[in-house]
Amino acid sequence: DMALSSILTEAEIAAGLQSCQADDSFDYKTFFVKVGLNSKSKDQVVEVFGILDQDRSGFIEEEELKLFLKNFSASARTLTDAETKAFLAAGDSDGDGKIGVDGKTALIK
Repeated sequence: DMALSSILTEAEIAAGLQSCQADDSFDYKTFFVKVGLNSKSKDQVVEVFGILDQDRSGFIEEEELKLFLKNFSASARTLTDAETKAFLAAGDSDGDGKIGVDGKTALIK
């Protein structure tokens, strides 16, 4: 079972979650910088994608994005609808309403 803790340190995860505690304060760019994901290798990014893609569909759907922060900490909040939609729009390169692994890599880099 892959875990984000094998890629990110507790401090990195805490910093990311700290940056978006209030509703509608989540900004994926800030978050990825805080958790250090933008400095990870492409393989690690793909691994993170696999963890977020909970149903193993090869895509991250809106429902999975909503629970995005919970992958980092069980006690984290769910994203608001506005946050989820903004996040989805940023990574959905072909407009199919979900993020494929290419979109994910583009988001993080």
